[in-house]
This record gives sequence, structure tokens and C-alpha cells, in this order.
Amino acid sequence: MDYKVDLRDIKFQLFEWLGLDTMLEAEKFADWDAENVEMVLDEALKIAQEQMGPCNEDGDRIGAQYADGKVTLPESFKPVYKTICEGGWIGLLASPEFGGMGLPDTVGTAVNEFFNGSNVSLSLTLMLTRGAGAMIEGFGTDEHKTLFVEKLYSGEWTGTMCLTEAQAGSDVGASTTKAVKQDDGTYTISGEKIFITGGDHDLADNIIHLVLARTPDAPAGTKGLSLFIVPKIRANPDGSLGEPNDVFTNNIEEKMGIHGSPTCTLVFGQNDGCQGFLLGDELQGIKLMFHLMNPARIDVGLQGLAAAGAAHQQALGYARERLQSRNWKEFKNPEAPQVPIIEHPDVRRMLLSSKAYTEAMRALLYQTSYYLDMSHLTEGEESERYHSYVEMLTPICKAWCSEWGVQVTHWCLQVHGGYGYTSDYPAEQFMRDAEIACIYEGTNGIQALDFVARKLPMNNGQTIRDLLGMAESTFKKLRSDPEMMEPAWMLAAALKQIETISKEITKRPDAIQLILLNAPPLLDMVGTVLGAHFLMDQAILAKSKLAAILEEQGVGTDDKKAYKQFLKENEEAAFFHNKVQTAIHFAYRALPTVAAKGAAIRSGEKSPFYAIM
Repeated sequence: MDYKVDLRDIKFQLFEWLGLDTMLEAEKFADWDAENVEMVLDEALKIAQEQMGPCNEDGDRIGAQYADGKVTLPESFKPVYKTICEGGWIGLLASPEFGGMGLPDTVGTAVNEFFNGSNVSLSLTLMLTRGAGAMIEGFGTDEHKTLFVEKLYSGEWTGTMCLTEAQAGSDVGASTTKAVKQDDGTYTISGEKIFITGGDHDLADNIIHLVLARTPDAPAGTKGLSLFIVPKIRANPDGSLGEPNDVFTNNIEEKMGIHGSPTCTLVFGQNDGCQGFLLGDELQGIKLMFHLMNPARIDVGLQGLAAAGAAHQQALGYARERLQSRNWKEFKNPEAPQVPIIEHPDVRRMLLSSKAYTEAMRALLYQTSYYLDMSHLTEGEESERYHSYVEMLTPICKAWCSEWGVQVTHWCLQVHGGYGYTSDYPAEQFMRDAEIACIYEGTNGIQALDFVARKLPMNNGQTIRDLLGMAESTFKKLRSDPEMMEPAWMLAAALKQIETISKEITKRPDAIQLILLNAPPLLDMVGTVLGAHFLMDQAILAKSKLAAILEEQGVGTDDKKAYKQFLKENEEAAFFHNKVQTAIHFAYRALPTVAAKGAAIRSGEKSPFYAIM
């Protein structure tokens, strides 16, 4: 696959909008400056384009193969994985103490957009390995840190998380996998886990599973779960490999997408020989696992963004080259020449909508990563405030970005017309691969329930008031701007919708029913408002930078034809011009959905409860 991404927008959001340069002045990042970070981004993009993208088709067409209890991946994956390991990319964010680069999460989000966009199947192994390393670094004993962490961050070994069981599904508390303590302090693990991403493969010599299991006499539900480190191959104290650890791969799933990522059923201890090591304390498993799941949920939202961004660039390139029909101004002239389809209004609408949602998703994810970094760089109440922002935004990152990621891939497939439905172009693969992000790491419906039931009431509602207050500040900055006035007032109206519903719905006698029914649209409403706020905030910056270019070049905007020609010749000016148009388009196309969803919620309609199904 010929992977492309809007690197200019990524650097704009990182350095010009978020001000990453200032963050890099912190002592924690003393080894990094803006120039070095840009070099990291450029090198990561090079790997994505020259190595990860080209083997993506093998991942989709050949995929993971299962035979005799073992999983193999396409041969083309192996040299790419070696390059990633040798470059230290899995440990990009990790502490230098364990061989990591120690970069900010904000930079890691950008790098992982490249990796996910070019080859999401391979990237999933990197994500879970990084997460397993961070969990053991954070909660393991010194012995376990020494044995596992650096090997995970280097990619010598890979990692997984094992939660789901067939009878439990998303009800993790119904898990029945057992862990029995032995005299030497280890535990014997027995049970079966399903849907385990990267549960087996031939990229690395060992796989370190983080397994939720239940000790004897543990209470029912999630409170009875503990977390265990379970290697596929037992590790000797010196880090060398010992004997197999009685972990058997029973099968892999045949899936709609991400074919290059093995989704395994793992059987632990079928011969009573599976050894596990307690991570943290007994009965703290679900609490610890959230330290892995919450970052993973942001990463899954990132998969939605990455698919959208790559699909948009593919569709944009196709639309510029594909000749079909006449320009709309010459539509009745049968002798007029065919034109690139990018000249057709409907195609332009789909492309700009794709661009707008992609940039809004990117802003949401990058901003959330920025808050995560700031929670580590600050102390006390300030740190807690940034951390609360991350908690509030995590389910929005996961659900809003994955849902709209799929929609963007749909628009981009549609741009390709009939060819989009074939395997001649990657448009259909983007759409298939993106759908899983709406499902795993907690379905989007579950994310929405978490959002309305746990996150909105946080800090007596102060956290959500802070975030929506930032959107209100953006409205105030633009409410008198000649070009952005109407979009700004649309943002204000959408904010009012959310405020009104939040006050009214809790006062109704059927509040619980309505909240359960409408959690997903409520999350979407907030995600859309924040997306509009981010794009408008960026438009303020873009307008000032565009004005500076025009002044420097002595160019006016009164002569529309001359201004348009200038934009064609000046890439920077065109970029800032398009940032403004993108924000305007998003306001007109996305913000009205907030009012529509609000009307549906306020109606109190509860037909799903009454329908016989």
C-alpha cells in the first residue's frame, strides 16, 4: 500500500497549535528539542511508507495462518518488525532506564498514527507489547521488571492482555479462569481466553500474557479478579528461555478485517503446568488492568483516526487523477472533455467532510495526549486537573474517533465509485479494518455508558464544565468575526443543547431509562462540540498566519480570481486557508446533528423498551 498522511497538519497541530516546543523545555524531556522530534517523526513516517505500508497487503491477503497449535504471519512482516525493534520504536515513550526513548505521549500519538495508518495489523502487536511492558514496569516486582520489561520494550518478546472469555464477553466479572497459589509463591493458571490479539505468532521467541484470573474463595464479580504475568515460554532468571509454559493456541478467528493480526483462543494449563506470577496484589486485577485498558482505548480511537487519515489521502489522490464526466459548468455540453472527479461538487463535499472529521479526530487525540503529558509534568491540583481531563476524554477518543473513522472510510470508498468496492484499491480494506475499533477495548455502547454514568459526574461535573468552557471561550473569540461568526454561534447553540439536556434529563422520573437509551448520542454530541471547538481554535491561529503571509506578499482577497491563483502557488497560504474552510464546513455539517440528537432525547421516546423483539 502506498501510504500517505497529512504531515503538514500533524506538525501544525503538534508545534503550532499545542506548542510542543514549550513542553520539551521540561526537565523530563531535556534530551529532546523540536528539531530532534521532527527528525523522529520523519523517520517514523519513512518506516511507515517504505516498510509497513508495502507489507500491509500481505497482512490482508495472506493474513495470520494457524496449523497444529501454532500461528505464523506473512514472511514480509518479519524484516519490518526487526527494523521496528532495532530502532527502539516500541519503547518510544518508555523510560530510558529500561531502554526507552523517553518521548512525550503527544509525540507517540503522532508516530502511532503513522504506524496504524500504514499497517494496523502489525501495529496492534506493538501497542499491546508496549502496554504489557508499562504494566510490569509500573506494578511488577524488581525481579519481574528486570526479567521482562526491557525485553518487551525492545520487542525481543511481545505482550498481550487476556480478559475475555466465551461465557463472559464484555462482562469481565463473569470470568472463571483460575489461579491457585503454590508453595513457591507462583500460581498455577487454568482456563480459556478468547479474542486475544497477538496471542500467538512467530515474530518473537516469547509472548508475555497479562491474564485476569480468579483465586480460590475470591468474591464474585470484578472484585474477585487478580492479574498475572503468564509467559508462553518460561523464562530463566538470566533471561534465557526455558520450557513451554502449558499455553496452547486452540484456534484463530476468521475476521472481517485486520487479517494480519492473529485473534487467538488461548488455553492455559490444560496439563496443569501453566505458571503465572501475581502482578500487584490479589483482588486488584481489574483496577490494575484499567491502567492498561485506558491507554489502549485511546490507541483504539487512534486506529479510527489513522484509517480515516490514510483513506482520505488515498481518495484525494484518486480523485485528482480519475477522469469521468464533464465539469458541472459544462454538464449539458456532450463535447466537453472529461475532468478529474475532484471537480465534481459531491466528490468535493465528501473529501472536505473526510478532511474535517479527520482533523477533528486528530485534534481530540493529540489534545488528550497533551493533557496526559501535562499530568506527568505538573504536581498537586494542577496534575489532578489534567488527569481528570484525560479520564473524561478517553471514552470520547475511543468511541467518537472509531465511529467517525468508519464513516470517513465509507465516504472515501464512495469517492472511488465502483473501484472502491474492489480490491484494486485499499479503500475497502480501510473500511473493513476500521470497524473493529468500534468493538474491541469495550464496545462503543459500553464507552458511552461509562461516559454518562462515571465520567460526566466526575468532580461534581467540574471536569466537563471546564472542557465545554474552553469551547465557549472559542465561541467568544469568534462571535464577531466576519468569516467565522455564524459557525461560532452554531457552536454556542450546540453547547446550549448539551447544557439544557444535562439539566432536564436528570429531573425526569424515567431518567435512568433515557440515559441508558441515549448514552451513545450524548457522547457523540459532546465529541462533535469538542471537535468543532478544536477546529475553530485552530482556525483562529490559521487566520492570523494566513494574514501575515498575505501582508508579506502584498496580496489582497478582494480579487477572488487572483487570490485563488495565489493559493495554488503558495502551499503554506493554501494550508492555512483550508484550515479555516475545514472548520467552517465542520460547523455547518456536524453541529446541526447536535440539535437533532438533542430533540430526539428531549422527546422522551422509549420505543426500544416497548417493542417486542
